[in-house]
Amino acid sequence: MLVTGRVQGVAFRWATRARAAELGVAGWVRNLDDGRVEVLAEGEEAAVEALVRWLAEGPPAARVLGCDVSSRAPEGRAGFEIVRSAP
Repeated sequence: MLVTGRVQGVAFRWATRARAAELGVAGWVRNLDDGRVEVLAEGEEAAVEALVRWLAEGPPAARVLGCDVSSRAPEGRAGFEIVRSAP
């Protein structure tokens, strides 16, 4: 997923990691140089869908303008982490 808006400098990655953990979703989140946030999420379909809905709103300090979702094959990740570069 690629999230656009005011999504950097507002604890978006930390809040995403916490929400993913609550939902039991694995994957990662990172800031992109262009100001967007990128998220890879995998797990139970309902849990991933719940995370997508949450990402469309984001944490209170964020202002999400868009959340583009695309699908790809699961990587079999365990846990959810904040990364600084391409994992």
